[in-house]
Amino acid sequence: MEKPIIIFGAGSLARSVLAILRSHDFDVYGFLDDDADGDQIIDDVPVLGKTNDQGYLKLIGRKAEAVVAFEDIELRKSSARYLIETRKVMPMNAIHARAILPENRSMGHGNIIAANAVIEPGVSIGSHSVVMPSAYLGTNSKIGDFDVIGAGALINAECQLGDRVFVGSGVNIVSGVKIEDDVNIGAGSLVIEHIAKGKTVFGNPAQEVK
Repeated sequence: MEKPIIIFGAGSLARSVLAILRSHDFDVYGFLDDDADGDQIIDDVPVLGKTNDQGYLKLIGRKAEAVVAFEDIELRKSSARYLIETRKVMPMNAIHARAILPENRSMGHGNIIAANAVIEPGVSIGSHSVVMPSAYLGTNSKIGDFDVIGAGALINAECQLGDRVFVGSGVNIVSGVKIEDDVNIGAGSLVIEHIAKGKTVFGNPAQEVK
């Protein structure tokens, strides 16, 4: 990659993204974050300024690429919207060199795929989703937009996840299950049946938390 990369965010997810980009020896210019100190250094990479710093924002698309790495979904949404609508730039996918993906994959933009994630053939991933280390996405499963798949989670074959779904670490979703939009699944849960929109579930088997 010829252009250096600016990372939106300076928290734990952004630090993970830095490691992902370094697995390909990409040149990372720095971080933009409203809450970080301007003189902060993270793993030898500087925090350049705030997310509205026009001096750096104007570089994106012309002289730099961008990855959005905020944990907060609303910050991810607003940053992605700014890049797409104002800068006319699609946030890049950050995929670790040790992730296992099929050669002919279906994937949108702005996704983050961590080390040792396994993505089987036929998987479809939308945009702006995060797949954490050692997660498994089974054959022909579908991941929506702005989803988070926790470390070590198992999304088995033919599963369908809507948008803004949070899957905690170590979750096991059995084959063929459909998860609607805005669902939260607590860590370590076993999901054996359909989950309706907006529900929060936890347990073995997973049940709604009220």
